[in-house]
Parts: sequence; structure tokens; C-alpha cells
Amino acid sequence: MPQCAAAADAQTRRRRMKAADFRPEHFQWQVTDRVATVTLNRPERKNPLTLDSYAELRDTFRQLPYCDDVKAVVVTGAGGNFCSGGDVHEIIGPLVEMRRRGRMDDLLAFTRMTGDLVKAMRHCPQPVIAAIDGVCAGAGACIAMASDIRYGTPESKVAFLFSRVGLAGCDMGACSMLPRIIGQGRAAEVLYTGRSITAEEAERWGLYNRIVAADDLGREAAEFARGLAHGPSFAHAMTKKTLHQEWSMGVDEAIEAEAQAQAICMQSADFERAYEAFINKQRPAFEGN
Repeated sequence: MPQCAAAADAQTRRRRMKAADFRPEHFQWQVTDRVATVTLNRPERKNPLTLDSYAELRDTFRQLPYCDDVKAVVVTGAGGNFCSGGDVHEIIGPLVEMRRRGRMDDLLAFTRMTGDLVKAMRHCPQPVIAAIDGVCAGAGACIAMASDIRYGTPESKVAFLFSRVGLAGCDMGACSMLPRIIGQGRAAEVLYTGRSITAEEAERWGLYNRIVAADDLGREAAEFARGLAHGPSFAHAMTKKTLHQEWSMGVDEAIEAEAQAQAICMQSADFERAYEAFINKQRPAFEGN
């Protein structure tokens, strides 16, 4: 093997990770049956984000492409709330101080970092399911938006409340992604006003895939994630990648991209496993390759 290829191969091996290698300090991390559960865990303050938790979430999702034993991710919050957004004292206060000092470079570094969390969530191959109860506001709403699937409870409320603190609704990709989920007019209304979206509206508009009772939220989200995790995870990753990429494509480009993606999936062992299971009247056991 050429020296440069050998070095690249060694670097790839070093970057492979297992679920047990993740030891976050600023949120809970649990993996069961191929499903990782990320729990924002500051329930006494409705699970706000700090600079450290933002960065650790970003880094975790950036590393997930190299983690072979996690096939789906559930994001949720402790204590009956999802996430109340950026911590007023640990984020908003320091940002105001940066403004007073004219530190535009630091402000831009922060907003790019928060956007990088959304990029990392969209680019990781694992489907991400948000399990939303109670308050889901600001950056928490953007994390929910960036997820692939969203389950909510009847008591939950989602608010992109940036205008309430004198900021624009264009935060963490909201002006790009939210209209694609709920429609341009609805997105414009909630981004201009910062008002809360009720659970009933969220389901009717397509923001929530399902509404479930609060007591059932964790179980329902985990069961759905587990079903995906035991499915053809290589093909699921291709679906996620294509859903994301085709936002900026015309129809002809998208059809060609999907032709190439599906041909790649047809080379996977899972495709042959499904065929063999069908002709033998068995349920396929997918392995993600």
C-alpha cells in the first residue's frame, strides 16, 4: 500500500468510535440496542444550553459518522421540558457584553458555532428523533427543527422566539429549514412574532410527526428509533443524505442523484438479505452494510 494511502487508512481506523467512547460532561448519553439517547439535563432551568453544551453537542454529532454501533439517535430533555434555549446568564449576558465591547468577531464565532450544531445533526448518517415535552424554545426549537422526526406531547409548545429578544428569526438555519417543514407563510408568522406553536398546530402543520401522551413519549420515540436502527441503516443514511442534498437541486438533478444513490444501495448486502428473506418468507435481519 502506498505510504499516503496507508497513513489515510490508519487515520480512518483511529477515528472509528464506539458508543462507549462518548463521555459527554454537559448532557446525558445512553445507548441501548443501537439507539443513543441524548438527554439535556438541567431540569431546574428547563434545560437551557450553555456555550459548553452547545460545543459538546456539536462535537458529538460530528463524531457520530464514525460510530458503528449507533444507528439512530433520540434527543430529549429531562424534567418535563425539552430545552428553553440559550441560558440567559451563561450565553445571553456574555453576548450582550461582547456587543458592548464591539466584539463582532466573537459574536460571529458564536453564531457560527450554533449553526455548526445544526450542520452536524443534518450530516450525521443516523436518523435523529426529537422527543419534545413542555418548553421547546429558541435554540431548542432549532434542534427540534434539525431533527429528522419529531414527537410531541399535548402539553408541549415550540417557539422560535428570537424576535422577543430583539434578534432576527434567521438563526441556526430556521429561515431555510422551517418553511420547508411547515410552509413559507406559517414560518414567516412564527419567526416574525416569536409566538408559541401549540402541539395541535405542530402536528397539523407537519412539524410534529405524532402527538403522544407525556408518559409514553420516551418509550414511543425509542421504539420508533429502534425500528430504524434495526432496519437497513446504510440505506437510511443514504435517504437522509439525499433528503438534505435535494433541497438545492432541480427535479432533473434530483432524479439523477437518486438513481446514483439507489444503485449504490443495490450493492449493499442488506439489499440481498431482503431478497433472500422475501423468497424464503422470512423477515430480513439487516446489518447495515
